[in-house]
Amino acid sequence: MAKSKKKDIQSLKFPLVEQAEHAEKDLFQETWAIPEYIINNLAHTLRPYQDKALSNYRYTQTQIKPNPQPVLFNMATGSGKTDLMAALILYLYQDQGYTNFLFTVNTNSVLMKTKDNLINAGSDKYLFKDKIEIDGQYITIQEVNRYPRIKQANTIYLKLATVQTVSNDLFTVKENTMGLSDYEQDPVAILADEAHHYSASTKSEKEAEHTWESAINKVLNARNNEDKKNLLLEFTATVDFEKMTIYDKYRDKVVYRYPLSRFMYDGYSKQVKRIETSASDEEKMLNVVLLSQFRKYRAQIENVTSTFKPIIMFKSAKVAVSKKANAKFNEMIAKLTAKDLLAFIERQQLMDSNDNAVLELAYKYYLKNKEELGKIVREIKHDFDPKNVLNANDASGNMLEKGQYEALNTLESPNNFYRVVFAVAKLTEGWDVLNLYDIVRISEEAATNKNATMVEAQLIGRGARYYPFEIDGKKSYKRRFDDDPSNKQLILETLHYHTMNEPQYLKQLVGSLKQMDLPTGKDSKNPPIEIKVKPEFKRTNAYRNGKIYYNESVDVPSSYFDSIQKYGIEHRVDLQRNLNYGSREVNYSAYSANVETKTISVSRFDDRYVKKAIQKIDFYQFSNLKQYIPNLQSMDEFIYGRNWLNASHLRLFLTVPVEYREANLIAEEILKVIVDLLKEYQVKIQSGYVKQRGTNNFIGYPIREYLSDYNKRVPEYDTQTQFDKTQDIKVYQMKDDEFYVYDNAIVNRLEYQLIERVKAYIEDLEAKYGKAVYLFRMDETMHRESAKSEKLKLHQYQENPKYGIHLTGFQPDFILFLEDTNDYYFQIFIEPKGMSGERFEKELWKEELLLYMTDHHADMEFMDNESNIQISGLKFYTNGDGRGTMEQLKEITNITDDMDQKKQPVDMVAENDEDNFSM
Repeated sequence: MAKSKKKDIQSLKFPLVEQAEHAEKDLFQETWAIPEYIINNLAHTLRPYQDKALSNYRYTQTQIKPNPQPVLFNMATGSGKTDLMAALILYLYQDQGYTNFLFTVNTNSVLMKTKDNLINAGSDKYLFKDKIEIDGQYITIQEVNRYPRIKQANTIYLKLATVQTVSNDLFTVKENTMGLSDYEQDPVAILADEAHHYSASTKSEKEAEHTWESAINKVLNARNNEDKKNLLLEFTATVDFEKMTIYDKYRDKVVYRYPLSRFMYDGYSKQVKRIETSASDEEKMLNVVLLSQFRKYRAQIENVTSTFKPIIMFKSAKVAVSKKANAKFNEMIAKLTAKDLLAFIERQQLMDSNDNAVLELAYKYYLKNKEELGKIVREIKHDFDPKNVLNANDASGNMLEKGQYEALNTLESPNNFYRVVFAVAKLTEGWDVLNLYDIVRISEEAATNKNATMVEAQLIGRGARYYPFEIDGKKSYKRRFDDDPSNKQLILETLHYHTMNEPQYLKQLVGSLKQMDLPTGKDSKNPPIEIKVKPEFKRTNAYRNGKIYYNESVDVPSSYFDSIQKYGIEHRVDLQRNLNYGSREVNYSAYSANVETKTISVSRFDDRYVKKAIQKIDFYQFSNLKQYIPNLQSMDEFIYGRNWLNASHLRLFLTVPVEYREANLIAEEILKVIVDLLKEYQVKIQSGYVKQRGTNNFIGYPIREYLSDYNKRVPEYDTQTQFDKTQDIKVYQMKDDEFYVYDNAIVNRLEYQLIERVKAYIEDLEAKYGKAVYLFRMDETMHRESAKSEKLKLHQYQENPKYGIHLTGFQPDFILFLEDTNDYYFQIFIEPKGMSGERFEKELWKEELLLYMTDHHADMEFMDNESNIQISGLKFYTNGDGRGTMEQLKEITNITDDMDQKKQPVDMVAENDEDNFSM
């Protein structure tokens, strides 16, 4: 039989995903909000992509006929698939009436972990609230071996079994096991984890009777002719869609995709770097201990909560090798002295092969604290004492099933003191420790076959899960320090994979990482490049006496928020709305000029509609509302208070076509009008509650103090994916371009394209502004570790901004500085945006502020009483100037040149670059 052809995964189509996304963009498709009973009963708040996965599933099961079955969730390792399962269990129970659930997976380790997630309410890993309550009833999740014939009310029955057990029970007749008839009795929802293991027949392109795949299908089809069928929901991070048979099996079943590259690009994971070395096992062991302790000390410097505990995993393929390495490690720690440690560090620094950046940082730290090495060694002996080292293997090489299993899965706990885990490759699936920072490959020859390196790549993917440590008491579930690889803090958010320096093996490993869509790079020494202000610019009057202007911000006390108007809401007792806000399709082209309309007073409207609408919107729960309205004392105050909704005095007026009569109006339409009104208010309340706001007072900061030399590294990745093209940063020589004040520009391709576009106008600008024409690159790297970086930010100050109020300010990337012969200063902010879609839209508040400054010069006040200054901003610059930013620059600066073809710069970014789409 001919081999199945390979497909380019980027070109693959998944119809269910496309239909769900199309429906989401349909203005007439009612948006589905995650039900309150799900939100209130989960231990964790669902992330946006988990919300989307749940919403997609609900759409496919309610809006597409026949309902697609089975379905597949293809989501990255570490993205919280079990959280999604917990939400789906609640949804299928409450909305669809399913009480029998089967969780199945291929390994006991994942099964035990999932029991803690879904059954064991006493576990730190439990994903539900202590008490599950829906509609005033307490719901019990009961683990069963067989589904009961007679069911108890308010009970979810959950069977957890390996796929081997499910298969054996079906194909081998035994007593007290679940046969096919058990799955025929009542509808069952199957949650099949690590589903890529259930395609043996599909991969071989041969029908096989007794495979896991056939067993799962038998359970699914047991009630195929019943009104309420069995359901199959599959979950996996790794599907070989490049194989045609696998793609054909799943193309019409995938309801949601969230690949690892997107997961990492969105900041929900650690970064991943490789340390490639020819060192011996003992040298690698001591190096990783020094690196792990350096992480711990760096965390203390950054005011990370004291429970920060980085974990090391030593990975082997054989149990005997792992146990031998464990003994060697314990002996090394026991014999370590301060003298030996100093000699080791000095020897490592002298080695020509030592080209590792993060280890060099660690070495410098220890040499700087040479007098403290005795204390450091004592801490190493304490932290890495044998009692804090766990060998997670049994005789067969599996992850421990009992005893130390709990310790292995609670490594983040403050009461767990383990720092090291020795294990074989069985930890590839099911182990979800978050504070794993170093994986060390030891005592092995190079494994160059694809299967071996794919196992390693999967392990790296699991280790990349983000650890939500606290800084100054504040926890984050996304990376904080992505701005620049120069950051020393990056060590707190980077997983290092320590491996051998063998070319063929590394080639195969990098290939496996690319196939997994996992962006990584070698953590080699990458000296920062010094970016210098040009000497000739330092001699100019612009540098010596010029200023750059940003507006100041002021604190807003909680007492300020004492009425609904303080949130930018123009709420009146006479509510004026259009009927087409209601549920009936009475659009009439939004009552255009061609449609004659009238206004009717809704006599049947009263406060009951307001109270009912509030009940329909989760945001208006008092405990949540109180977070945004701190002075609020009760829901009655919000509903009836004169400063709030004032519901007792509200009157509703609807604009309708002239032929429409109030008698035709139904209660559901009135309610829908109020629900939509309150949803609009919700957005404004959420965006309007900020503790700091910008003002129209602009402060000048001396250019000579804020434009200075700085160092910056160029990030290096060798497995970049479609979402990482923004990392394609290069060094461009700018010595011959007088308008650019630095000798080099370390920028991405879009930013360099912008520089070239501005360059094309320099002659015209110099003709009009003869005294000074300069382009400043305002890189936050310049002042990263000083308070100066906070000053050079713009803050919103306009009333009722269209895109909501945002607490944080922002620093536009470029400033075009102009000065004419009359000493009139012109400062123009320019911000390039190489993104598209939803991410672009979330940034539009920044563009709105830039354009507001341009249109409201008269409203600006300057702290030093300057009157010869004009501050403006341009719309975002996108690829190929697709939004006409340069045309706006010409209008603002009043230059009228004929831009002939030879003056147009060559675009530096390909039109099809994913990260540089124009809007």
